[in-house]
Amino acid sequence: MSWPLIIILIILFILTLGGTLYVVRQEDQKLKQYEREGDSAEAQLKRSREYESSSLKSNVPILTIIYGVTFLLAILAIVLYIKFR
Repeated sequence: MSWPLIIILIILFILTLGGTLYVVRQEDQKLKQYEREGDSAEAQLKRSREYESSSLKSNVPILTIIYGVTFLLAILAIVLYIKFR
């Protein structure tokens, strides 16, 4: 492999990792907010049910976009490398 392709893929990996950590950080902030508000069994059950539905609407689409774009850019980089080597 050539160095430019390796560098592009490393940058792409770092950006993907950053996006994933952003989603994790959002969830961590929600958890800290819940801890500050107090935890009762009823509140935990309610949050659990809300998380099951809201996670599919917020986190999964964001991560799908992040990994989809990463996959497409990686494939594009490899195709360009093969074409111009």
